[in-house]
Order: sequence, then structure tokens, then C-alpha cells
Amino acid sequence: MILINLLPHRELARKRRKDLFNVGLGLAAVTGITLAVVVFLWFQTQMSAQRDTNQILQAEIRKLDNQIKDIAGLEAEIAALRARQQAVEDLQADRNTPVYLLTELVRQLPDGVYINSMRQDGQNVTLQGVAQSNERVSELLRNLANNSPWLSRPDLVEIVAGTVTLAPRDQRRVANFNIRVALVRPTEANKAKLAAQKNLPARAAAVPASQQAK
Repeated sequence: MILINLLPHRELARKRRKDLFNVGLGLAAVTGITLAVVVFLWFQTQMSAQRDTNQILQAEIRKLDNQIKDIAGLEAEIAALRARQQAVEDLQADRNTPVYLLTELVRQLPDGVYINSMRQDGQNVTLQGVAQSNERVSELLRNLANNSPWLSRPDLVEIVAGTVTLAPRDQRRVANFNIRVALVRPTEANKAKLAAQKNLPARAAAVPASQQAK
């Protein structure tokens, strides 16, 4: 007996394939949405954790900024205290400055040089005097520049030829001079002395033995 299928099997197969495709498409859409939700939730978790970390970092940064401000304030106070201490030390040291000045002038004045007046303005001293010759004035300038730890940078402001009457018939030519010199503070002078003392052994070692024997 021969059986003949008169049903539209092609249409049924096409419908079956379409249904399978729709089911697969639905599953893919559900899977995609699920993955998207999972990824979104993961990103939200990471962003929330990063925000918490940023807030912690910002709080620590604010703490550090406050500490830095406190340190800067302390450094400013320390600098101010050091400046006051230095000012007090300078004032205490400057009390003996006239003594050092007069002592150095007595040591450095060559023979034939006389000081008529002396004026101090801060650390600058102006000397006016009389010398027997211009050579005596030059010698005084060399002494002030090279031999005195308390006086430095001598500057010859003016030198004028003049005469001095020692007797009715005895007149001598002299040189009237005006010199400006800087007065070294005692603290700076002591530092220069210490540096010079430290350099003495090095200079002695640099001299050849043959010259030392001589």
C-alpha cells in the first residue's frame, strides 16, 4: 500500500526553522542583556570602589596639606627666631666695635700719619687726617686692605696737598686725605680668623722641603 503525505511539509519545516531561529535569537538577546547587566554592575562596583579610594586619597592629601602648612609656619617662626638671635648677637658684638676700631687704627697707622676726625655711619667709617706725604697715605691704604681683620675695602675719597706751619719760618707740605673704610663685624672677623688658621697648615705643606730647610 502506498502512502502519500498531502500535508505542506515544506512550510512546516520552514516554520520549524523559523521557530528555532527565533528561539536562538531570543536566547542570544537574553544572554547579551545578562552579560551587559553583569558588565554594567561590575563597572559600577569598580567605579564605586575608585570613588571611595579617591575620597580617602583626598582626605589624606588635605591632611598632608595641613601638615605642610604647619611645617611652613614652623620654618617661618624658626627663621624669625634665628634672625632675632642674629640681631641680638650683632648688637652685643657691636658694643665692642669702637674698641676694635680704635685698636686697629693704632696698629695700622704708619709713622707720619695723623687722624683729625673719624665718623661712623653703620658699618662705614670715614677717616680724615694729615700725612707727611702721599706715600704715607698709600701705605695706610695697604695696611687697611691687607693687614686688618676688622677693616676692609678702604677707598681713598680725596687727597689734597696742603701746608703745616710748625714755626714762624718752618712750613712743611703735607697731604690732607679723606678715606672711607668698611668695618667688619666681630662675627665675620672671627670667621675670617678661623679660616686663615685652617689654611695655614695647607700652605705650609705646599712649601717644598728645600725651601723650608732654608
